[in-house]
Amino acid sequence: MKTPRFLLPAATAGVLALTLTACGGGGGGTTGGGGGDAEANLDSRGPITYVQGKDNSNVVRPLIEKWNAAHPDEKVTFKEQTDQADQQHDDLVQNFQAKNADYDVASVDVVWTAEFAAKGWLQPLKDKMAVDTTGMLEPTVEAGSYKGNLYAAPVSSDGGILYYRKDLVPEAPKTWDEMMEMCSIAKANNIGCYSGQFKQYEGLTVNASEAINSAGGSVLNDDGKPNLNTAEAEEGLNNLVEAFKNGNIPAEAITYQEEESRRAFQEGKLLFLRNWPYVYNLATTEASSQVKDVLGMAALPGKDGPGASSLGGHSAAISVYSDHKATALDFVKFLVEEEQQKFFATQGSLAPVFGALYEDQELVAKLPYLPVLKTSIENAVPRPVTPFYPAVTQAIQENAYAALKGEKPAKDALSDMQKSIETAGAGS
Repeated sequence: MKTPRFLLPAATAGVLALTLTACGGGGGGTTGGGGGDAEANLDSRGPITYVQGKDNSNVVRPLIEKWNAAHPDEKVTFKEQTDQADQQHDDLVQNFQAKNADYDVASVDVVWTAEFAAKGWLQPLKDKMAVDTTGMLEPTVEAGSYKGNLYAAPVSSDGGILYYRKDLVPEAPKTWDEMMEMCSIAKANNIGCYSGQFKQYEGLTVNASEAINSAGGSVLNDDGKPNLNTAEAEEGLNNLVEAFKNGNIPAEAITYQEEESRRAFQEGKLLFLRNWPYVYNLATTEASSQVKDVLGMAALPGKDGPGASSLGGHSAAISVYSDHKATALDFVKFLVEEEQQKFFATQGSLAPVFGALYEDQELVAKLPYLPVLKTSIENAVPRPVTPFYPAVTQAIQENAYAALKGEKPAKDALSDMQKSIETAGAGS
């Protein structure tokens, strides 16, 4: 994501720039896909390269300068990728496939960890390569893990937020049904009620997964197999389908990505908006914002309480092909130290991974949404954790989009989604 990381959402793959594009964690060096030797170079020290998406917020360079000043014999070179998530992903894949030893530490989106770990490209962060995760929010650690092992150290997180008009709704809804009942207020004021991101792209995977998870369902079960033919999954997707059908979600929201939905809310056209924390800064500072003085923020509403946000964020992983893994490990530990976490938060608006920082008075004074964001992240569920993620997200997007457009019932869309994911390999 870009400028303050809260300024650009994790799911905005192509529309907006990502700042921290992260890294996955290793999957034992020999687990297929041409993996390297996880036992090699564990004690080796020397210069390394850190690979990450475009540093739009200028948080990476100052930290690397700080590291290099203290480690003149183990300097870090910054390999800056583009600001497009798909291009960052492909660049990492190409270099891991080529066993490029120069990609020592990489920053990967949380949804890439399983793919990279399963292919044996990431160094397992255990035993002498272990990273202490004490105090980190549990979902961020889970997002850096694959099959019970940590492969990527959490560096930044992100979660969905419900924005609302405090002048029209004094208290935020706690459940989906409560929010839908409040849509009469929107109608009385001639504005749309609710929107998320419903165009057929990665943001729809985020929103559809949130709906399914918040209703008690899941896209994949604990074994990584599709689990969509359930009453809970149907209830979740149907919540969105019905809201489109009855107009509680405006028809034009079928074209919305993050920015389209943000602008609609800031222009006073919506009562409720689901989006990432980046909206706060823009909604409260842009001169054209109609909601700057009436902006409310809350956790996403679920079935009986807080909903299950899709987890965003990035992690730092060590390439199994690195020649200097001891230095790489120390640099990863450096990135997740509390001092650096505070710097990421204050300078780049990146959500910390340590729970205690969300109660830090200095940080909350600068970033008042942190307590709400903590609730969001604590209740967050990663997008489907699978080595077959590209195919899984395509299946979710295509079928959820068809259901929202009224082209097929939610139950049929979920059944088709299930079959497509099984065909992709996640069902075997």
